[in-house]
Amino acid sequence: MKPKKVTKAVFPVAGLGTRFLPATKSIPKEIMTLVDRPLIQYAIDEARAAGIKEFIFVTSRGKSALEDYFDNAPELESELRRKGKTELLEMLKDTNMDSGAIAYVRQNRPMGLGHAVWCARRLIGDEPFAVLLPDDVIAAEKPCLQQMVEAYAETGGCMVAAMEVPPAKASSYGVLDIAEDRGAIVRAKGMVEKPKAEDAPSNLAVIGRYILSPQILVNLNRMKQGAGGEVQLTDAIAEEVDSKAGVHGFRFRGLRYDCGSKAGFLQATVAFGLSRPDLRDEFQSYLTDMFAQQRAAQ
Repeated sequence: MKPKKVTKAVFPVAGLGTRFLPATKSIPKEIMTLVDRPLIQYAIDEARAAGIKEFIFVTSRGKSALEDYFDNAPELESELRRKGKTELLEMLKDTNMDSGAIAYVRQNRPMGLGHAVWCARRLIGDEPFAVLLPDDVIAAEKPCLQQMVEAYAETGGCMVAAMEVPPAKASSYGVLDIAEDRGAIVRAKGMVEKPKAEDAPSNLAVIGRYILSPQILVNLNRMKQGAGGEVQLTDAIAEEVDSKAGVHGFRFRGLRYDCGSKAGFLQATVAFGLSRPDLRDEFQSYLTDMFAQQRAAQ
């Protein structure tokens, strides 16, 4: 039997964004702009391309600007229409969400990613669902979640996006213990959250895209504390490795940028700037001149 279609997605956005202080003192990290679009817009666009119809945001105090971003802006739209700026009006359409398509729930205490997903349980119900972490921005010809949805139609169960990382960096990720490797899709026999380099079962790391069965919410309901004393989503997923459908890792095609770090955000800015036809030539010329000046100074 084919698995149910995935139409709901959870976006955990309750974090304080302390690595980007002082900017995040007044604005949510998720609406910091990568070129000219906030991080959350990249995640929303990816979810839409994968067929997601219901968007669930797990927020916290101080995130009102994030909620306002997806609301209509009648005054701005009216002014753009009056000035004949139709291209900008079209651009705004991607930021508007239909009534009822988006919902917000609060995570009142920072208890981990697993707890954040658990907070959305009543809106998810008894359906498979996706989880997207906006910090992970993925440049891909076919959006990452769309690739996963297509693979999930074959496997069912739970699926996590995965990529190879240097063994020394395994301690920064959840890592798959591989039972069967079929190339793009691997079946997992276990998952370990942030293992020491010498204890990592592989170098295949989980990144911020998931397709999960509703059983994950039952597992999370136990509020079992894992690494760092938090409720870890990885632990709840690992409980499903022996289930009939199992847990699969999916090696996506694309480049992932960790925009939760300053270095990753800068790398993404350069990459996305150079990918834009309207910016590429001027930006490339600037970078070339800058590197030439640095070499001359040495």
